[in-house]
Amino acid sequence: VHLVESGGNLVQAGGSLRLSCAASGSFFTINAMGWYRQAPGKEREFIASVANGGITTYADFVQGRFTISRDNAAMTVDLQMNSLESEDSAVYYCNADVEDWNGPSNDYWGQGTQVTVSS
Repeated sequence: VHLVESGGNLVQAGGSLRLSCAASGSFFTINAMGWYRQAPGKEREFIASVANGGITTYADFVQGRFTISRDNAAMTVDLQMNSLESEDSAVYYCNADVEDWNGPSNDYWGQGTQVTVSS
C-alpha cells in the first residue's frame, strides 16, 4: 500500500491550503483515512479522520478551520485548511487503516508534505 500526499506549500497566515492523499496497491478495503502532523521538536498529532462510511472526527484544535473529505472510488482523502496560523506549520502525514486480503488491518503512512505558514 502506498500513500502519496501533495499540496503542501508556503502560505501566509490567514490563507488556505488543500492537501490531497492518494492510496494505491492491492488490498481488500480501506477503513479509516486521516491526517496527522508533526512540527519540529514535537510529537506527531492527530488532525482528522474519516471512516469508510463517512463519519468524520476532528482534533479540538481544528475548531472548524479544517475539513476532511474522502473519495472512496478514487481512494483519496483531502484536507481543506482555512484560516491557517503559524502554529499550523508542520509536516502533514496521510494515514490509512487498510484491511489486507487475508484479514488483518494495518496502518500505513505517506511520506509527508511540508506546510509552512508565515506570519
